[in-house]
Amino acid sequence: MAAERELRLAVLGPVRAWRDGREIDLGSPQQRAVLAILLLSDGVQVSPETLVDGVWGDDPPRTAVGTVRTYVYRLRKVLGGDGSPLVIDSVAGGYVVRVPAEVLDLGMFRHRLAQAREAQRAGDLARAATELRDALDLWQGTPLVGIKGSFADGRRNGLRSLQLAAIEGRFDLDLQLGCHERVALELAELVAEHPLRERLRELLMLALYRSGRQAEAIDVYQDARRLLAEELGIDPGLALRDLYQRILAADRGLDAVAADRPPLDRPLSAPSQLPPDLPDFTGRADLLARAVHLLTRPDATTVLGVDGLPGVGKTAFAVHLAHAVRSHFPDGQVYVDLTDEGGQPVGPRLVLEFLLQAFGVPLRELPDLVGQRAALWRSMLRGRRVLVVLDDVRNSAQVRELLAMSPGCAMVVTSQRRLVDLPSSHWLRLDVLQPDEALALFERVAGRDRVSDDLDLVTRLTGKFSYLPLPVRMAAARLASRPRGSLAAVEHYLYVDKYLNGESGQPMFEDCRIAAAPIERAYRRLDDTLARAFRLIALADAPDVSIMSAAAILDVEPNTAVEALESLADLHLIEADRSRRYHYLGLIRPWARQRAFSQDGIAACDAAVARYVGFLLASACNALDTAGALGSGNRVLDGAGLTFRDREAAGRWLSERRRHLLTAIDQGEANPAVARALHRELAMVAQALHADPAALRAVA
Repeated sequence: MAAERELRLAVLGPVRAWRDGREIDLGSPQQRAVLAILLLSDGVQVSPETLVDGVWGDDPPRTAVGTVRTYVYRLRKVLGGDGSPLVIDSVAGGYVVRVPAEVLDLGMFRHRLAQAREAQRAGDLARAATELRDALDLWQGTPLVGIKGSFADGRRNGLRSLQLAAIEGRFDLDLQLGCHERVALELAELVAEHPLRERLRELLMLALYRSGRQAEAIDVYQDARRLLAEELGIDPGLALRDLYQRILAADRGLDAVAADRPPLDRPLSAPSQLPPDLPDFTGRADLLARAVHLLTRPDATTVLGVDGLPGVGKTAFAVHLAHAVRSHFPDGQVYVDLTDEGGQPVGPRLVLEFLLQAFGVPLRELPDLVGQRAALWRSMLRGRRVLVVLDDVRNSAQVRELLAMSPGCAMVVTSQRRLVDLPSSHWLRLDVLQPDEALALFERVAGRDRVSDDLDLVTRLTGKFSYLPLPVRMAAARLASRPRGSLAAVEHYLYVDKYLNGESGQPMFEDCRIAAAPIERAYRRLDDTLARAFRLIALADAPDVSIMSAAAILDVEPNTAVEALESLADLHLIEADRSRRYHYLGLIRPWARQRAFSQDGIAACDAAVARYVGFLLASACNALDTAGALGSGNRVLDGAGLTFRDREAAGRWLSERRRHLLTAIDQGEANPAVARALHRELAMVAQALHADPAALRAVA
């Protein structure tokens, strides 16, 4: 827990910082760029002119040097202080940053690379491979993402090259450890991303050859030769040509050395450890049929991912699917929950421990290193047909060691977000139930007789639950447990808009806590920035919000709002449509609002609503003025809101957003703080919108 109390900085992805486990707001993209340049200077003095050039290039603003000084002052304020490991010193008119290696992810990456080299020199290949995997797990996407300018572009390319070299080193070690099947799976995607990188092709060819796929290895070489000739007009390098000739000659020197795998001197058990299937599982027929087809293809190795929002039924679907196909996997079916009782992710070492013990390996005989356990796991699966269900996976690092299974095996992974870096996987998105499926589920749990007398109320109640299986099942179970109770009494007990979402100010009933638990768990996993966005954006009464509306609510730049919206959409806490507008499910939004009131306070919530309503009112004023529907002398809120290039664009926006505008006006008028601050604008826009809607449509 000590590490959580220290400052942490990241550049191997978005430029971010945390203290006490909470994310620090680093300000605008330009201010983050200044921090990135200082962090990547490796203790060398950086002049203000260098910072200006790195941030703005050839077109700096007139006040650029002063702005840079302001950025440095702000960074010192939010990152420095007594006892802070980060120090920004002013030296000879420039700046020098001192930061310990363990504070910066790039420093930790370099440290682990050094540890890997040391382990490799000592002959401990498994530890070297583990150090490289840990180093690569520090990367969170494209380095310096969101930072523009020539400096960032140059350092980004250098960091990517460093990452690729580490990846190649890791695959080289994995091949030496006998993990050629897994290497072949992962490298196929990397070669597609970097088709001109010959070392990756060399490793892929060797992995394929050692996996008994000589023809495919030759195809990789032929594709490289064709591509290099077309793109660069050159032949493959000497190393690649030499490997090609050795594969053609079936050189025994290319054969795999025996991997570090403990011998199996006992018959293996065939565990059957799936949780019980739900007898009332309902719906999902098409998705289930597709999943069954993917898992039961002859001699295929399938990794099937299931993602979806909290409480949508991912675990129930995965377990039901596993029971449906269990006869195809006679050598064992196992289930592992990858979140412990404290809500923390379970690492690959413990997952492998559970799996190996499930197949009869005593705890005292388990290897200590993750790489060795993974090698033993692969050996045990060779020639067997095993199904593994891994539930609630947070990141690919938890399961990557488990993926290289033999043909005929399969794995089902559930995750709140799609793990795009999980190699060779198929993903199915689990949405809420269809209305008729939710009705059928309620009927199966409560009984047909209890539903038929009040079908309209059941339909309304399942709609209030957003057709999420868990709360629908909870309500139906409560009705079934009350033989003389009524559905209206159940609705009153749950009081959907209040108790279930915690808005009543009173303790939630146990049923409500269970129904809301998946949202609570997902919320606790958000960092501070995302949690704040999740709470405050929900305050808008509109059916959906745009990027610009979200930016106004959060009081951030649009790019920052996009990042938050897309991250929340990846986690299915909000949904995005094709026009880049975002909305909450009906059950989730009031829950998020309640958190905003309790955590941010009434004043902060009022301010967020005021920014949202003010942005829409300003945009409406601009549109009305451009469309010629605003009286002279009534122009207000200059410099805020959207602007429109012509009458047609303004009219179209007014027509399309009329419902949002009227809703915002109602919300503003209902909020005393907003109504006082924007009373003139509320009245004026309301009058214009109500005056002649047909006239507004006519200008579109």
